[in-house]
Amino acid sequence: MLKGIRVIDISFYLPGPYATLRLGDLGAEVIKVEPPEGDPARNTGEKKNGDGLVFLANNRNKKSITLDLKTEEGQTAALLLIEEADVVIESFRPGVTSRLGIDYERAKEVNPGIVYCSISGYGQAGTASNLGSHDLNYMAVSGSLSQMKDKGGSPVHPTNTFADLFGGVTANERILAALVKKERTGEGEYVDLSLADSMVSLMTNHVIYEQETGRETGVSLLDGELVCYSLYETKDGRYAALAALEKKFWTNFCDGVNRPDWISSHWSTTEESNTVFKEIQSLFAGKTLQEWTLFGLEHDCCLTPVLEPSEINKTPYFQGKNLVWDNEDGTRQAATFPQHKSRISTRPPLKGEHTRELLSQMDKNQNT
Repeated sequence: MLKGIRVIDISFYLPGPYATLRLGDLGAEVIKVEPPEGDPARNTGEKKNGDGLVFLANNRNKKSITLDLKTEEGQTAALLLIEEADVVIESFRPGVTSRLGIDYERAKEVNPGIVYCSISGYGQAGTASNLGSHDLNYMAVSGSLSQMKDKGGSPVHPTNTFADLFGGVTANERILAALVKKERTGEGEYVDLSLADSMVSLMTNHVIYEQETGRETGVSLLDGELVCYSLYETKDGRYAALAALEKKFWTNFCDGVNRPDWISSHWSTTEESNTVFKEIQSLFAGKTLQEWTLFGLEHDCCLTPVLEPSEINKTPYFQGKNLVWDNEDGTRQAATFPQHKSRISTRPPLKGEHTRELLSQMDKNQNT
């Protein structure tokens, strides 16, 4: 869908590379600009084939060029790339691109129609704009982390980087909207993308519920307080998710387990004093997760297994979709869009793998 769109990716670690991963999966040509030492993600955490796993997960379908942006030569090369591009994504701290001479104002001089996206923690201006932070910080200040609490009321540390990933998705949304505007008007756009702001946008239900009801936890039906919408432990210590909010689904569940007497308890609560809740807990504890998975497939009652990453491809819910696959270099990848696997063509690039090719191309363009 984005064939012919060229993206210059001057971002590191996760939010920016995840955004360009998605653009690349949609067909855009993504040129990753790395410092001489490479994207820091190449040297972060566990490694395979010499590169960090987070780097390998988020940089397929890209070309890599190494430029020292602290030098005039590197800055000149970057501007030549920008001159021929449609989109630029950068993730430096606010003010850094100005010092490097590759900020939006400079980019706009060489390419008036450029769509330029700056990804940062708190935006390019404001009290917190120059503070260093990470995913956990953005989750915390946005109110999102407070929605993940254990039974004792303590926030649960997530093992997925929701702010980084959702920030990448939000960046894509803004970039694609800007490309539509450019198509219609010929005008470029500057996108100031704050990861913390993006996470606040997920709190739409919660802020209005807090205002109108005083509840800090959003829609009460969805917070695990009802027997029909809760997590239950199985015989083998796993968990199943029951989300039978509508009466028809709850009835299907009750009939399926031969307990029509529970139908009238649809809206009863998950309190220890609730006999029906205790009986449902005992019921789930009597069968394995596999048995409950089959039950959920046989009975239309919004019952699914809580799966681990290694189990995603093994479930009938994604049968035939190839949402997780082994790429040509042996790295396991997850699809950003359904059925896009057939368009995967390249492994994550080696550091500077395409430097000579791209510099030669720029020289040729300059001389024609």
